[in-house]
Amino acid sequence: MASPPRCSRTAPDKNCKLPPPSAPTGGYCPGKASWGTLVRASGRFKLPIPQTRRNVQLLATLDPLASREPPQLLPEKHEVPEKLIWGDQDPLSKIPFKILSGHEHTVSTCHFCVDDTKLLSGSYDCTVKLWDAVDGSVVRNFEPRPKAPVVECSITADSSRVLAASYDKTVRAWDLETGKLLWKVRYDTFIVSCKFSPDGKYVVSGFDVDHGICIIDAENISTVSVVKDHHTRSITSCCFDPDSQKVASVSLDRCIKIWDVTSQATLLTITKAHSNAISNCCFTFSGHFLCTSSWDKNLKIWNVHTGEFRNHGACVTLMQGHEGSVSSCHFARDSSFLISGGFDRTVAIWDVAEGYRKLSLKGHNDWVTDVAVSNNKKWILSASKDRTMRLWNIEEVDQIPLVIKYKKAMGLKLKQCERCDRPFSIFESDTSSEIFTQCVFCRIDTRGLPAETSSLSSLERENSPLPRGSKDD
Repeated sequence: MASPPRCSRTAPDKNCKLPPPSAPTGGYCPGKASWGTLVRASGRFKLPIPQTRRNVQLLATLDPLASREPPQLLPEKHEVPEKLIWGDQDPLSKIPFKILSGHEHTVSTCHFCVDDTKLLSGSYDCTVKLWDAVDGSVVRNFEPRPKAPVVECSITADSSRVLAASYDKTVRAWDLETGKLLWKVRYDTFIVSCKFSPDGKYVVSGFDVDHGICIIDAENISTVSVVKDHHTRSITSCCFDPDSQKVASVSLDRCIKIWDVTSQATLLTITKAHSNAISNCCFTFSGHFLCTSSWDKNLKIWNVHTGEFRNHGACVTLMQGHEGSVSSCHFARDSSFLISGGFDRTVAIWDVAEGYRKLSLKGHNDWVTDVAVSNNKKWILSASKDRTMRLWNIEEVDQIPLVIKYKKAMGLKLKQCERCDRPFSIFESDTSSEIFTQCVFCRIDTRGLPAETSSLSSLERENSPLPRGSKDD
């Protein structure tokens, strides 16, 4: 016997008035029973009619679909769906969004692909899904699916191949267009991170127990290098630089390492880069800077340019953006802004030029696990432990009254960098012309030893790491 269809909603809709199975086709009016119904109820349960009427009225008050007002004959109304906005926040900060539901467990990873028309996600429900970014529908479930939670996905720059690492100790690659499984590599340890190189030639995987990284040739599936005990604790994330020649890795040991694929040597090590575990890392599209996010609630942007490596590289710290641990970070393609997700259930949009949070996107019901930015910089994608993804439209973010109001309150004005011509904001209250002739990237780039920290703005001085030789180094 077939079971009755189930409602796809997780909670009853107060506007949805469905008749009970026994209701006549002519309509159902909650809260009112006909005399025929009362008579039948009286005969079946052997109750007096007045008592029966009182019981029916009592049941009507407990019916979540029942009307609290006396029934009236009203003309039929067609309700207009409410526009999806950031409805539970400050009315000055409305951001259009879409909610994508389809996973049955934590959504651990998300990406834009196919010229921002498709979305990729991986989940603890052991699935990897391809979504249509326009209507939010699932285009494909990649099969055969992993046998354990998916911890990270990656996609080639040309959107031709999809990669997924799972707690079943495997890394799988599929063809995006056909959904065909191309290859599967099994390891002897848990994989916590996997990334394609930008040129699509390599795949780097980060190990949990072995604290190392493995780089394989993505074409012939051969091992290029395995670095065990690269860190002293579990790796949390790893990624290639834009030239596909270097691999950055971060760990629970609070350390940043840069590994060179050609020389198979560690080029840079920054110890105690944060005061707590480092959760994620990402390069700018120039490869000149690396951003790291941490459980210490902060993000840092590091200068990792060739020839300028130091034991404690120059950096700018982004603070007061999250109230909890920061889980993820991602630069816009032109590095004009940075986004981050946190365990405080928010997505932060950072003005990179001045290092402050311009807006916080709220709406997820649980931890934000991953974030992504579309190539056209119009959309932000966030994945969450609440089993959903959110697609935020930030095309007009700088015209939002709350952002404008915040800029005015901070006393910011626009200036152009004399070195790279990048526009950046400065504080009207500061008077030193030397400080504000270059944007933050160029200031980090030209920054030398701590003696030169006077060339930073007051905000950067406040948020800069301790100078070399301090007790925390």
